Amino acid sequence: MKLYNLDDIKKITNESPNKIEDEYDDSKESSYSLIDFDKAKTRILKYVFYKKRSENEIRKKFEKEFSEEIIDDVLENLKENGYINDLTYIDRTVNEFIILKNLSMKEVRYKLMSKGVKSKDIDEYFSENYETLLEYEKKSAKNLVRKKSNQMDEYELKGYLIKKGYKEESIKEAI
Repeated sequence: MKLYNLDDIKKITNESPNKIEDEYDDSKESSYSLIDFDKAKTRILKYVFYKKRSENEIRKKFEKEFSEEIIDDVLENLKENGYINDLTYIDRTVNEFIILKNLSMKEVRYKLMSKGVKSKDIDEYFSENYETLLEYEKKSAKNLVRKKSNQMDEYELKGYLIKKGYKEESIKEAI
């Protein structure tokens, strides 16, 4: 489905926007106007350009403002044009975690799931990048042990790391 923005249609036909909307013919019947679509697309693009978002985050943000049909069509269009891709979102988010935070792999998974990323996509990413994520988890566990060692004994540290979801292997290496 090729979508035109309103300015392109004006240039092509030199008609008023309302007449263009009435004459706009598409193979798919829609219950909204081209202007509504353009408005939704502009708002969603601003939201995505400010910070990369998952598809589910966008849906939740705009579900009360726009109809589900408009959101579906805008998201389809943005996916086709490469503005939204949950796999690149996962990659970017995990890289931010690696740079800025000390998290276990389990915590990373929960944070991605809380953003509405599909489990299937998370599993795929984790299986492709398991070694990198495991090294990150070990490094994170070591950082936490270093930070907390003045406040806790070894037994408390192990319990703290287990509670945060660190793997046994990472805990042993860190302590």
